[in-house]
Amino acid sequence: MYSEAYSAVIRGIEGCMVHVETDVSDGLPCFLLVGFLSSEVKEAKERVRVAIRNTGFRIPPKKITINLSPADIRKDGTCYDLAIAVSVLAAFGIVNSSLLGRSVLIGELSLDGKVKAVSGVLPMVYTAYENGVEYCFVPRDNLKEALFVKGIKVIGTDSLDNVICILNSGMPYKYIAETDKSILEFMPESSGAVPDFADIGGQDMARRAAEVAAAGLHNLLLIGPPGTGKTMVAKSIPGIMPKPLLSECMEISKVYSVSGLLTKECPVVTERPYRAPHHTVTQTALAGGGRYPKPGEISLASGGVLFLDELPEFQRQTLEVLRQPLEDGYVNVSRLDGSYRYPARCQLVAAMNPCRCGYYPDRKKCSCTPVQVKNYLDRISRPFLDRIDICVETVPLRYNEVGGNNSVKGEMSADIRKRVEEAHKIQRDRYNGTDILFNSQLAPPGIKKYCIMEPEAEDYLENILGGMSFSARAYHKILKTARTIADLSQRSLIGKSHIAEAVSYRGINEKYWREGQGQV
Repeated sequence: MYSEAYSAVIRGIEGCMVHVETDVSDGLPCFLLVGFLSSEVKEAKERVRVAIRNTGFRIPPKKITINLSPADIRKDGTCYDLAIAVSVLAAFGIVNSSLLGRSVLIGELSLDGKVKAVSGVLPMVYTAYENGVEYCFVPRDNLKEALFVKGIKVIGTDSLDNVICILNSGMPYKYIAETDKSILEFMPESSGAVPDFADIGGQDMARRAAEVAAAGLHNLLLIGPPGTGKTMVAKSIPGIMPKPLLSECMEISKVYSVSGLLTKECPVVTERPYRAPHHTVTQTALAGGGRYPKPGEISLASGGVLFLDELPEFQRQTLEVLRQPLEDGYVNVSRLDGSYRYPARCQLVAAMNPCRCGYYPDRKKCSCTPVQVKNYLDRISRPFLDRIDICVETVPLRYNEVGGNNSVKGEMSADIRKRVEEAHKIQRDRYNGTDILFNSQLAPPGIKKYCIMEPEAEDYLENILGGMSFSARAYHKILKTARTIADLSQRSLIGKSHIAEAVSYRGINEKYWREGQGQV
């Protein structure tokens, strides 16, 4: 007796179909599972055997062999329990197998036959859709997450007995979950916890830099004394970023699904993520990986903001692992059983003090020696700084910027967001038909094609670079930042003022790291 069913396995944030084959034959009674399995998959035979018995079915003492194909891909997790149980029951003739070739079954079984939620349902359902599968059975707690994938009939179930009844009825269309509602209806209202730029006193340059960074998804470094609003500026950036596109929501939600961070109340991610790991974070937790690879903080922040506060306090080697992901927009994790790719198209926002005490170069307050300042700044390498497009200073605030009856209110986040949204629309139209979404993602050929300067601006940039020690990467980042500034001004060509502003954002880090070498 032979039967087959289908499930799916996760590879990075993408899925791969798994063919569950069951053979029942005479011989010494046993329950064998093969196919490059992790320990939790091997333990499925006990869960499945007891779940089938407690559902009310008795399995004759036979030799049962189950193969999870392809055998060269490692299977992790407990999502195969349901497919294994149904395949076994189909081999004994208890389940009608006519629908199994057109269905994917996902879910963990408890000992009483209940179907429990699992991680990674979204990419698995999307894989089933890509492979032309008609029906997808998922745990009821994962139903809303699965409904984010259009074009496939999703059935939510809470027990093995329920799945058997649906398959034996031959009428699964009666149990298909409603899919005509917008996924936004599933989402809770925004908590409104993001600070507003109107509450930030002063810091006009930092506010402008944050707007430019959000408009082109550029990396941003805020440097200045403690208490000047660096962290508040960083926390306010998600409030000026537009809603992500549907394709971005899908990619972000896949990462969160694989990481087990989606819930029944929050089945998909429809806001741009904001991640702020502590400076004690490890390389693996930041970039992703591990013995059994998982996405890191940079992937969880993809499409949104990764905020690194107190940047020099991070281990230098921990920061260095971000260099390639920040440049390429993805993380490659290679292991013995294969390679995994995670997205890393995030906006890096970092904040730091200019020295250990925080007040350099104000010698009235700073007591650090030139060597101490140099050692502190040297915790951040120049190649890492080259990945940062915009660097600005925050300055001590005056009384009328902090409070009092005559305090000056800044521009509201809602007003800034309108300009950022318009810049995003310009970029979408410009890069339509390519895999580029933002100016920061331009490669050198794209820079040559899209970052066209006015003759005056080109002469100005040539004269400026003649007296500054910028690398080729820094030159490209100046052009990409200037392209975003021109988009905010709704200009098709990059002008002299746009270049001047972009260069000023690079000059700040030159000032500090050159001074940090003891030249002041």
